[in-house]
Amino acid sequence: MINVLGCIVNRHNPWLVIVAVLICGAGSWVTARLVRRAFATHGMQRAGWQFLAATTAAVAIWCTHFVAMLGYEPGVPVTFDPVLTIVSLLIALVGSFLGIFVACSGWTRATPAIGGALVGLAIALMHYTGMTAYRVEGIVMWNRPYLVVSIVFSVVFGALAFDQAARKPGAANIGGSVIGTRAQVATVAGLLATAIATLHFIGMCAFGIEPLAIDSHVANPAALEALALAVAGMAFIIAGAGLVSYLLDDSVRAESVEHLRTMALSDMLTGLPNRAGFNERLDTEVARTAAHGGKLALVGIDLNRFKDINDLRGHHAGDEVLRILALRFKSLVREDEFVARVGGDEFVALRRFSQRETLDDFLNRLETALFRPIRYDDWEVNSGASMGVAIYPDDATSKTVLINNADLAMYRAKADLTRSVCFYEPKMDETARARRSLAADLRDALSRGQLSVHYQVQTSIASGEICGYEALLRWEHPRQGFISPGVFIPLAEENGLILAIGAWVLREACSRAVTWQPPCKVAVNLSAVQFAHADLPSLVAEVLEQTGLPPSRLELELTESTIFADRERSLETLQRIKALGVSLALDDFGTGYSSLDTLRSFPFDKIKLDQSFVSEAESSRQATAIIRAVLALGKSLGIPVLAEGIETQDQFDLLAGEGCDEVQGFLLGRPVPLAQLVASGKLSLSGSPVSAAAAAAFAAGEVG
Repeated sequence: MINVLGCIVNRHNPWLVIVAVLICGAGSWVTARLVRRAFATHGMQRAGWQFLAATTAAVAIWCTHFVAMLGYEPGVPVTFDPVLTIVSLLIALVGSFLGIFVACSGWTRATPAIGGALVGLAIALMHYTGMTAYRVEGIVMWNRPYLVVSIVFSVVFGALAFDQAARKPGAANIGGSVIGTRAQVATVAGLLATAIATLHFIGMCAFGIEPLAIDSHVANPAALEALALAVAGMAFIIAGAGLVSYLLDDSVRAESVEHLRTMALSDMLTGLPNRAGFNERLDTEVARTAAHGGKLALVGIDLNRFKDINDLRGHHAGDEVLRILALRFKSLVREDEFVARVGGDEFVALRRFSQRETLDDFLNRLETALFRPIRYDDWEVNSGASMGVAIYPDDATSKTVLINNADLAMYRAKADLTRSVCFYEPKMDETARARRSLAADLRDALSRGQLSVHYQVQTSIASGEICGYEALLRWEHPRQGFISPGVFIPLAEENGLILAIGAWVLREACSRAVTWQPPCKVAVNLSAVQFAHADLPSLVAEVLEQTGLPPSRLELELTESTIFADRERSLETLQRIKALGVSLALDDFGTGYSSLDTLRSFPFDKIKLDQSFVSEAESSRQATAIIRAVLALGKSLGIPVLAEGIETQDQFDLLAGEGCDEVQGFLLGRPVPLAQLVASGKLSLSGSPVSAAAAAAFAAGEVG
C-alpha cells in the first residue's frame, strides 16, 4: 500500500489525480443509481436504463484512466497510439454493456456478481490496452505481482458492486447488515469506484520505464493538462446527463405517483376527497387527536329530496347540484376542517376542536351552504340536508364506531323534520339494535306464518255496492303484537325481503279472491323496490295462471314515485301488465309529483286520491279545492277516482256531492281478515276446491 501511494505521489500530477478521482467518484455514483433503476424495471425501460448505465460506467472508467495517464510524469517524451486509444474506449463501452446486461438478466442468483466481474474485467482490459497505446522513448517494464493484484481487485470489487446493486433495500447486505436505499447506492458507488481506482493506480505501480534518450524533448506538460481537463469536462458532462435523466425520470415518476394517488383519493365528479381519501384523513385526525388532545367531530351529511331532483330534472341536474355544493364546501373549509363525498348524495366532514363554539360555527357554515337555494338553468332548488354528529373520544374510541354513531345521528336527523343537525346519543344504539333485531325477526316471519293479508272494502258511491277489496299486509309479532306496515315495509325494502314478501302477498290475495262471491276485484299494492327489481309481468302472469283468477279481477296499485326511476322501463312494464288484462291504479295521488304527464303517458285505470286531502277537507279550503281539481281531472281524462281515508259521514257526503266515483275508509269498513268478511256475510266462498279448502281453514281457525 505504501508503494502504491508513493507511486501516485511521485509520478503523477496531483491536480490531475484529484480530477481523475472526482471523475471516478461522480461517474461511479451516477452509474450506481442508473444500475439500481435498471434492476428495478423491466422490458424496454430496463434496456434504456442499461444503456445509460453502461455509457456512464464506460465514460467513468475510460476518462478516469485517460486523465490519470495524462497526469503521469514518466520523464520522457510521451505520445498515444490513436487506434489503440479508441480501442480501449470501445472495450470499456462493450464490456460495460455486456456486464450490465448479464447482471440484470436474472438467469441465476449469481448473475449480478458475474456481470460485475465482467465489468471489472473490462476495466482491466481497457486499462492495459490503453497502456499499450502509451508510447514513450524508453523500455517498458511490468511488475507482474502488481499487475495480477490490480486485475483481481478490479474483478472482485466489480462483482461485489453489482451483487450489492441487485439486492432490495432492507435485505441483508455486506457483512449481514441491513441498509436503506441511499446507503445502498453509496455502497455500490464506493465499490465500483474502488474497482476502477485500484485497477488504475496499482496497475500504474506495475508500470516502469527505462529511458533511452535522457536529453530528448519532453512533451509539453501544459498541453497534456489542457487535454486532460477537456476529457474531464466531457466526462462530467456525460455523467451529468446520466444523472439528469435519472432525476427527471424520478421527478416524472413522483409526479405520476402523486397524480395517481390524488385520483385514487378524489371524487371525479366534485373534486372533493372520496371515501378512500376520507378514511385516510380520518385515521390521521384520530391519531392526532389522541396524541395532542382535544376532540374530533365527524359529521355525516345526507341530502334531502335529492332523488326528486334526479327524477324530475334528470341525473345531469343532480350532478350539477353536487358540483355546486362541492364548490361551496371548498370555499368554507378552513384549517383543521375537511369535507369529502363518500356516496351518491352523502358527504362527511371532520373538524378538530377544543371549544364547542368552534364546532357550532363549522356546523352553521355547513348548514348555510346546504340550505342556500341552488340555481340551475331556469329553475331553483333548495335541497337541504340532514346532519349527524359524533365526537371522538366522547362518543367513540375507534374509527369504526365513530362512523357508525355519526350515521345513527344522521338517520335520527332525517327522521326528525324539526331538526337538520342531530348529535349522537347512546340511546340511538338501542334503537338501531332494536331495528336490526326486528329485521331479523321479519326475515323469519313468512316461514313462521306470522304474516297475513287483511282486506278493506271499496265501495261505489253511485250504486252503494261493493266494487272490490284492497289487500293489506299485516304482521303479528309473537312478542310485540301487530307491527305497523309503516315500520316493517320500509324495513323489508331496506333488507331485500320485500321481493319474497310482495310475491307472497300477490299469490295469497289472488288465491283467496278466486273463491269470492260476488266476484269482486282485489287490489294489491306494489313496492317501488319490487317494481324496480322483479320481472313483475312474468310474476303476475304466473300467479294468475296458478290461481285461476281472471285478470280483470286484479288491480295493481303503485305510487308515481315508483315509476320515476326509469320511465321507459316503467312504461314497458306497465304496458305488459295491461296486456294481461290487469288494471292499474295510481295510488296516493296529490302528494309527491302528481304530474299530469304521468296520467297522459301511463295506462292507469284509476286514480286514488290521497287520504291527507280527505282528512283536511272539512277544515281547509285548499284541500277541498285540490279534491275538486283531481275529480275534474279524472272526469276529463275518463279515469275514475277513488278517495281514501273516509272516516266521517260529512266526508262521504262532500265527496259524493263533488262526483267522486269510489270511496274507501273506516266509515265503510276497516281492514279485516278474510274469515271475518265471510262471517259477516259480506263475502261468501264458491264451491270450488280452493274455496272448500279455504272454508275448512276458516272453520279450523287457521286463517286470519
